[in-house]
Amino acid sequence: MTMASAADSGINTGGTAVSPSSDGSQNTLTSEAYRRLEEMIVTLELAPGSVVSEAILSRQIDIGTTPIREALHRLSREYLVQIMPRRGVVVTPVDVRLQFEILETRRELDRLLAAAAASRGSSADRAAIQSLVSPTEQAAEALDIKEFLRLDAQLNLLLARAARNTVAAETVARLHSISRRFWFFHVDVPRHLPVTARFHVEVVRAVGAGDAASAAQASDRLIDHLVEFARQTLPHA
Repeated sequence: MTMASAADSGINTGGTAVSPSSDGSQNTLTSEAYRRLEEMIVTLELAPGSVVSEAILSRQIDIGTTPIREALHRLSREYLVQIMPRRGVVVTPVDVRLQFEILETRRELDRLLAAAAASRGSSADRAAIQSLVSPTEQAAEALDIKEFLRLDAQLNLLLARAARNTVAAETVARLHSISRRFWFFHVDVPRHLPVTARFHVEVVRAVGAGDAASAAQASDRLIDHLVEFARQTLPHA
């Protein structure tokens, strides 16, 4: 999906502004700044290649520059922005070669986390993951791409918690947002969203059932699907 087609889908890329006076916690403000900026980048409200500044972003989302700065440093570690001293912050371009590298890495880590979540997660962990089935299917049926992306991010967090592997979870967490942006940039919502959602639901059901082998296989099928999706964006495809 191009930026124009994303807008044509009726996606609401706005959000609720947060003022420093609403919460005295610096960590809370930094987390909120990260959440808002990550969503703006993934959904192309901040377009690839655009140059922004801490001051502009601070005014735009009504959060102070210190939380903005900290959020931008995190986003730079996730390949979404490049911080250029005295020149500003550049939103990174969408890069299919990088996407293939990310998916190659995600294949191993996502499989590990899905299987570990199925085998190590508590019944409460698995129930929380299983609860995503219905809203994911509903988002796909409604072609609500922004809600689907939020549910995908929530699934990643729940899998990370249930897997009890901090190293794998923290490593792969750096890769999910830029991978979602690539998908959002190229997606044809009516054609691709229901199919992609089905692969996600397969992972959710397997983990929820506590079936580690099926969860690993479902994770691999999801990555296979995303690799094929990326291949279709190549000029010769």
